[in-house]
Amino acid sequence: MDAITRLDLGHLVRPAEEWGGPGDRVEPVLGHLVHHAGVRLVFDTGIGTGSPETDAHYRPVRRPLPLGPGDVDLVVNCHLHFDHIGGNQRFPTTPVLVQRTELALARAGGHTIDALLSGVRYQELDGEHRIAPGLLVVPTPGHTAGHQSLVLDHGDRITVLAGQAHDFAHEFGTPRHPWLDRLGELADGRPVRVLFAHDRDLWEGVLPPPR
Repeated sequence: MDAITRLDLGHLVRPAEEWGGPGDRVEPVLGHLVHHAGVRLVFDTGIGTGSPETDAHYRPVRRPLPLGPGDVDLVVNCHLHFDHIGGNQRFPTTPVLVQRTELALARAGGHTIDALLSGVRYQELDGEHRIAPGLLVVPTPGHTAGHQSLVLDHGDRITVLAGQAHDFAHEFGTPRHPWLDRLGELADGRPVRVLFAHDRDLWEGVLPPPR
C-alpha cells in the first residue's frame, strides 16, 4: 500500500542572520518514510552528532529515527548537511542515494560534520534517477549545488518531497528556479503536493507549464 509518513526528528534554532528574520527561528527537522511503487525508503534521517560547536550554534533537540535496516530498501538525502543525515549510519549496507556533486562538496570539508559521512554505502547519481516507475529523484539545486528532491507519481496527482529546496512552504515557486520547469513537466497539469524538511506546512496547487 502506497503511503508517506512524516517523521518528527526534532528541531534546531536557526539564528536570525541565517534566515533573514527578526529573531532566532525554531524550526522542525522532518523526514519522511515512503512506501511507493513497491519500494520502501526514508527521505532524510535526522540531526547528526559529533560537533560541540555546531550544537552550541543551533541548539538542536534530537528525536531518534524510529527505523532500522530491515525497515527500508533505500535512503535518500536531499543534501548532506548535518541535520539531514544524522541517521544514515544506522543503515550501513543500505544504498544511500546522493548526487555526485553533493558528495564531492561534503568530502571536501566545511560542508557538514565530517564523521557522519563514514560507514555509509553511497550510490552516487548524476542528475535524475528513476528508482521505480512513478518514483523519481530530481536535482533541485539552490540551497546546495547537489540538492535533490523526490517525486512520487500517484496517477491523478504528484507529491514532491522537496527537502530544503525552500525553507518555507509559502516560498515555493519564488524565485522560479529552472528545476520548477521540470517539475511542471512531470506534473503535466495535475495537482501537486509539496512537503518540506523544515516547515510543517504544505504547498498545494498546480504548477505552471514550462516557460
